Amino acid sequence: MRPYFFDEFFASGLEESVSPFLTTTSRNWGRNLGLKSASFAAGLLAFALGTSFIDPAASHLLIAAVYFIVGTPALIASLNDLKNLEVNIDVLMTLAAFIAVAIGSALEGGLLLVLFGLSHGLEAMVSKKAKAALHNLNHLAPKFALIVDSDGSLYEKSVREISVGNQILIKNGEIVPLDGIVIEGVSSVNLVHLTGESLPQSIGPGALVPAGATNLEGAITIEVRRTSSDSTLSRIVKLISEAQEAKPALQRWLDRFGKPYASSIIGLTFLFAVGLPMVMSIDYFGVEGSIYRSLAFLIAASPCALIIATPTAYLSAISACARKGILLKGGVILDAIASCRAVAFDKTGTLTTGQLACVGIEPVGDAKHTAAEALAAALALERNVTHPIAVAIDAKAKEMGVAPAMITHFQSIPGFGLKANLDGEAVEIGSFRDSCMENVLSQVVAKAQAEEQLISILRLGSDVFLFRFTDQIRPESTLLLRKLKAKKMHAVMLTGDHQINAQKVAKTLGMTDVFSELKPEDKLQKVADLSYKEGLAMVGDGINDAPALARATVGISMGKIGSATAVDASDVVLLNDDLMSIDWLFDKAHMTRRIVKQNLTVALGVIFLATTPALLGLVPLWIAVLLHEGGTVLVGMNSLRLLYKR
Repeated sequence: MRPYFFDEFFASGLEESVSPFLTTTSRNWGRNLGLKSASFAAGLLAFALGTSFIDPAASHLLIAAVYFIVGTPALIASLNDLKNLEVNIDVLMTLAAFIAVAIGSALEGGLLLVLFGLSHGLEAMVSKKAKAALHNLNHLAPKFALIVDSDGSLYEKSVREISVGNQILIKNGEIVPLDGIVIEGVSSVNLVHLTGESLPQSIGPGALVPAGATNLEGAITIEVRRTSSDSTLSRIVKLISEAQEAKPALQRWLDRFGKPYASSIIGLTFLFAVGLPMVMSIDYFGVEGSIYRSLAFLIAASPCALIIATPTAYLSAISACARKGILLKGGVILDAIASCRAVAFDKTGTLTTGQLACVGIEPVGDAKHTAAEALAAALALERNVTHPIAVAIDAKAKEMGVAPAMITHFQSIPGFGLKANLDGEAVEIGSFRDSCMENVLSQVVAKAQAEEQLISILRLGSDVFLFRFTDQIRPESTLLLRKLKAKKMHAVMLTGDHQINAQKVAKTLGMTDVFSELKPEDKLQKVADLSYKEGLAMVGDGINDAPALARATVGISMGKIGSATAVDASDVVLLNDDLMSIDWLFDKAHMTRRIVKQNLTVALGVIFLATTPALLGLVPLWIAVLLHEGGTVLVGMNSLRLLYKR
């Protein structure tokens, strides 16, 4: 059996168990191993506590097993940290656990190790869930392409293994896997996922075709100009990886705070252990001694809950967003989203679907055929191809209850349109022109373009019909704007479209603030003003919105794949093209802020309420352990609430 390449493995649909060294059972055991080990050690500790009153020897044996299971990994990690001159919370906790053994409090030390292992296991599980989103992204783009060999033969090859200069065959309806130049064939492509433009573009030899474009008509052969490492998908995968590293200001401060704080607490612990007998007239040893009290202080003052309060919350939120098809450039973006009080929308492809709808069928001059007959002829032609216009005509025919006509001698002429015979008459649809009506047609087309409509010409015998198509308003746009209004957020439309079209869409959606006919520099200035005044989230799609997306407080780009420029410029990418996820994202950002505040309150509360009583002997070691690690586990569990997508 030949080995699998990386992309071939993901495309194969096989699990990791194809390896003879990995089985389904062993793979399941390996998941969240730290959390499982800590849970097993917790069970052993409970037995040790129960048997300590009956059989102390058996209890000691069980405690030794606990230290071996959760203490060994902690000790190894701490020794590595000390080797690198790193004094952190892990070192502090391991030191406390093994000092507990030295003073005869092995049960309390075991409890500390178990709870510390549980809290670390929870944090690791959250992190793994966030990184698991990368696996799902590997299914967004083709993993294989058909290579055209020098002798004309075809063979399949992993996209990742394809080099610049290779020739690829793209069939009708397929997504272009890599950027390239057409060297053979004529067709049209839909670039809606890249530029937000729903209208198809004709391509032929010499035309540049970007990865992610959908081939709508004839087969084409392209010569690859960029490898998969430069693709949009690679950029998105990199975006998720960077999101886990882009930390909010508070988290960065806590990371810097951890090392000096841990060193200070260790120093104070030794100071109290030596100095308390001189001040309070107590012994060094025993449950009332200074060493015991100082150890309780050490555990109570350890900021484990404080250190994980923010990263677990932000990682959980980023993971939930990724599973919903929302990519963030780090937890800092959630803070920025929560600060926004205004949302600006581009019109085309954002508030509208970017998909065509047939809004009119009209004859040019006198016609012996009716509009319904023209629609039946158009439907008979368009049902043979995959094209946005074909979809719109099919929807219009269903709406009017029109069946396709019976045609013969069907022909598809890439770049021009479709032809056939209908009851002895020629019927054509597409960009064909009638020389006798050239002036009239030119005026109609110009007027339609001014109204942002697309015209397709149908010639049925001697009759000419115009089919008008326009973009559709997203059904969820009205609901989204209503929800944003309920949150007391200011919704604005920023568009370069004509005022008439912009006002028409705004009126339908109930928007009052509309800025139309904006040049790119005008839109950029308006975004800058709104961002300064109240914090602005700009929602757009494609390359033309990139400057505004980059300038806004938060840039949100639409598109199932999105243009490379939009991905680079925006802070948030909506992979699923789901407009309602914007409302969900605002809720998630505010919930993240609340949970971070709750976590910090719990963590600081434990530190302030337990440290001084521990030194006074009011809080025994085991209670200090429960308060400290219980707070850590509580903070971790609270952060896990953000994993839910609702």
